[in-house]
Amino acid sequence: MNKLIGFVVTLGLIGGLYIGLGNVYKNEIYQGAINFEAGLSGLKERDADISVGEIVYFENAQRDKKPSVLLVHGFGANKENWLRFARSFKDNYHVVAVDLPGHGKSVNSFDLNYSLENQVAWLHEFTQNIGLQSFHLAGNSMGGAISALYAVKYPEQVISATLIDPAGIHDFRSVMQDLIDQGDNPLVVEDTQGFNRLMNFALEQPPFVPWPITMVNAEHAKALKPLHNKLWKDMLQGQGDSFKPLLKQIRVPTLVQWGEQDRVINYKNIEVFKSLIPSVTTHVWPNVGHAPMVEIPNESAELMLSHIQD
Repeated sequence: MNKLIGFVVTLGLIGGLYIGLGNVYKNEIYQGAINFEAGLSGLKERDADISVGEIVYFENAQRDKKPSVLLVHGFGANKENWLRFARSFKDNYHVVAVDLPGHGKSVNSFDLNYSLENQVAWLHEFTQNIGLQSFHLAGNSMGGAISALYAVKYPEQVISATLIDPAGIHDFRSVMQDLIDQGDNPLVVEDTQGFNRLMNFALEQPPFVPWPITMVNAEHAKALKPLHNKLWKDMLQGQGDSFKPLLKQIRVPTLVQWGEQDRVINYKNIEVFKSLIPSVTTHVWPNVGHAPMVEIPNESAELMLSHIQD
């Protein structure tokens, strides 16, 4: 019995030490985990300057050797969302994953207007700055809407487009729209509890995330909450009926993939994209939520690969 008590006490001390060290070194643990995942995908963090400030991005070592792929995250997200998705591309493609202004480590300022139109212009300025002349473009959620508009405005650069649970059209209501009508936006996070709620709301199959990493993500989100409230309002400009006619102007081969359990944007809106984009392929993932590249990174990446290799 004494040995059992001693074993339990030892476990408690180890657990307490782990929690204590996690609190003290959570930022180091977070950065170490990100560096590890980025390394597995062959990605390194870089930065570039555009007119509104610094842009931080991931890039692999395939520049000038392989075709390029540009990955654009969604609202409140960051370039790290693509780390495991990008692994499928590392040998045969030059991969760039960007933190958009107002997100991640890139410039964030209340003086900017984060409309979709401006974000497209900033993304184009970024591609020009790093010498990205032509590429396959993929975007999730807000990044999907940006990617669609980018393909319309800069068709000479875009080889193909992959839109993953894209924003821009909301003909079929979502669970989130009902919550927003009640004054509750689950995408704007203010604490660890809110971050965990977001993960469970947005993702049907949320990956395991160690709690120190959750804490750091939650702290980042809390710090950006006032800006993201503004960014949300700015972003809504240009969506809806004004967005639809532009989709008809997309001339590149386009893949739209969507999680059937998406509570952020109803997956049934895929039919609207399908009806408007001239050269389009669609796919709905069962038992997947708003971010297939996070929930099923290998499968969603392979679907994009089959699309761009046809």
